Amino acid sequence: QVQLVETGGGLVQPGGSLRLSCAASGFTFMFFAMSWYRQAPGKERELVATITPTGDSTTYLDSVKGRFTISRDNAKNTVYLQMNSLKPEDTAVYYCNKRWSPTSWGQGTQVTVSS
Repeated sequence: QVQLVETGGGLVQPGGSLRLSCAASGFTFMFFAMSWYRQAPGKERELVATITPTGDSTTYLDSVKGRFTISRDNAKNTVYLQMNSLKPEDTAVYYCNKRWSPTSWGQGTQVTVSS
């Protein structure tokens, strides 16, 4: 049974930082490109960042380039999202999933950027 558990969200002031984690189970994690997605209230879910199976290449949504960093630890079946210089427009529920053929979604983790 595939399971994705996202943690690390919270309330942070503009300019602050958070590190999200996603623990995956139920599939061979090291074989799959993984991504972080986010969904803000009233908006469609959007792709934020992707990392290849070996971690040798990453891609980002233009609006987060230079501020967010995706990484992974295949030994721990975990993918991370380091978020720096956070802005109010980054407020959303953040999810992780496979980049291609996403599986069932986890509960996500809420990130709120507000003063």
